[in-house]
Amino acid sequence: MRSRHHHHLLATFLAALLVFAAGFGLAGAPSAAAATPVRIMPLGDSITGSPGCWRSLLWNQLQDAGYTDIDFVGTLNAQSCALTHDADNEGHGGFQATATADQNLLPGWLAATRPDIVVMHFGTNDVWSSIAPDTILAAYTKLVGQMRASNPAMKVLVAQLIPINPNSCAECAARTVAFNQRIPAWANGITTAQSPVTVVDQWTGFDTAADTYDGVHPNASGDTKMAARWYPALSALLTPGNPGDPGGPGSGGCSATFRAVSVWQGGYQGEVTVTNTSSTAAISSWAVTLALPTDSRLTQVWNGALTGTTVRNAGWNGTVTAGASTTFGFLASTSAAAGTPSATATCSASW
Repeated sequence: MRSRHHHHLLATFLAALLVFAAGFGLAGAPSAAAATPVRIMPLGDSITGSPGCWRSLLWNQLQDAGYTDIDFVGTLNAQSCALTHDADNEGHGGFQATATADQNLLPGWLAATRPDIVVMHFGTNDVWSSIAPDTILAAYTKLVGQMRASNPAMKVLVAQLIPINPNSCAECAARTVAFNQRIPAWANGITTAQSPVTVVDQWTGFDTAADTYDGVHPNASGDTKMAARWYPALSALLTPGNPGDPGGPGSGGCSATFRAVSVWQGGYQGEVTVTNTSSTAAISSWAVTLALPTDSRLTQVWNGALTGTTVRNAGWNGTVTAGASTTFGFLASTSAAAGTPSATATCSASW
């Protein structure tokens, strides 16, 4: 009896201790930390923020495709779009990219929201105000520098602007074309392996008569077109949020290696091999961001689709089985004095 009583008291004491410890987080194995969502800042003017319903479409496209570990961020929030979505954004109606840079407004927004990715459609008001492309691109450069000061690994998607044709500005359509033509070369010169800058063509296929309600701001069809253009570029930077994905949280799912096939004065031919790094599952699509030397410029790509400095799979070579590889090729121009060509290739995949 004494022994049984002793064991009963001991068991009671241990049970109470476990309850106490659990209450203070001391008992049991430590729980896994919740995955930190990727923070995405939509940055721009009224086309982005007032109400910028392409953001609601984009948010829901990402969610439906399994990209759930994301957080749209910004110091503004407008919920006037039909679809429920994360409405945080940095779309300031009437703002110019040049004034935003000159007044150093962006660092405060970045400090408040700490984005990992910036999705930027910014400059329409600058073009409308007949500000020179060089001046706008200098503002872009300053803004990207501020983004990198906030986060050295910042990923930046920069739009070639949707066309505009307001009644009060007969020259705006042509000015937008002229400015958009300058953006890819600018992006190629500022992109880095750690902080890639990818150009997203929002201009091609956008019709101001059919896709805006005033020659400037997107209507429902315009919002749909904008979201569709943002989606592949943004999803290429993300990993689907399902923890069961073969690539695992944060895994690119693929690797990319570059080699120079042939070299001549003023240019070269390159080839990139994309390999599925999973040992068990196929990938359904891939994207490779190329960081070239500052004196190099992509002029042609085959077996892939080029947007800015990012090459995405063609329609027939996106699916790559476990451990298998595919390739794409490209031509690049370079300075006559350039040495052996080099490129850093960063790959991401969807399952």
